[in-house]
Order: sequence, then C-alpha cells, then structure tokens
Amino acid sequence: MSNSVASFIICTILGFGIGFAGYEIAGKEDASSSAKPAETESAPAQAAESSKQEPEAKESSQPETVSASSEVFTSKGCLGCHSVSSLNLQGGATGPDLSKAFTNVEDKHGKPLDEFMKAPTSAVMSGVISGSPLSDEEVQQVVDALKEASEK
Repeated sequence: MSNSVASFIICTILGFGIGFAGYEIAGKEDASSSAKPAETESAPAQAAESSKQEPEAKESSQPETVSASSEVFTSKGCLGCHSVSSLNLQGGATGPDLSKAFTNVEDKHGKPLDEFMKAPTSAVMSGVISGSPLSDEEVQQVVDALKEASEK
C-alpha cells in the first residue's frame, strides 16, 4: 500500500512538473509572438477602412466587432486554450469554448465574469491570470465580447 501511495505522489509531482514546463515553454512562445500584434496594429485599421468602402454596411460592422474582440483574446493568449465559436474565434481545445461564459461563469464559480477575470477561483485560470494579469480595460473588453458572444 505504501508503494502505491509513493508511486502516486511521484507520478503526480512529475505530471505537474512536466505540465508546468510545457506551460512555461508555451508562455515564452506567446511572449515572442505578442510583439507581432503590436507590429501589425495598423492591419486592423486598414481592414476596417477597406470594409467601410464595401457597399454593405451591415456586414462591415460585424467583422470590426469580431476583430476588436479578437485582439484582446489573441494578445493575452486566451485563444491558446479557448475558442469563442459564436464570434468565429478558433483557438485551442484545452479550455472550454467561451461562447456562453458570460452567463455560465457566475453559476460555476460563484462570481460575475468581470470579478472572475480579476481574481479567478479555478486553479488553472489563477495561474494563467497571475502570469499575465489583465488591466481593467482588457477585462471590460473581454466581458463585452463574451456578452456579445452569449447573445448570438
């Protein structure tokens, strides 16, 4: 019995260690790619200008919202684990799809989404947010985007 317990403890420590190492490696790759959105910051503006020239105003307003929403999701690395399918934002499959997060977070975690984004109650998100905290403006952008996603 003590061998089973010792094996379990060793495997658990190794699992967390390997997971942490993978997270750190992925975080360094995200950090190097985070410079790219700053360099291509004029690209969304160019896309918005070109969409204004299109005759159908109804279609041009929706992509602007999606690109504005996707900017915070990509710059903070949210799409590394999550997708937001109702906003057509494809990302990783590790975390849940965030299309209904605006309405589901309070039921699941006991606090509204904006408070959860500032101080998450899940162990995984606590580690992620502490490594890359969101400003109040970024929290509001995420909340607004996820509110829009939940309404679709």
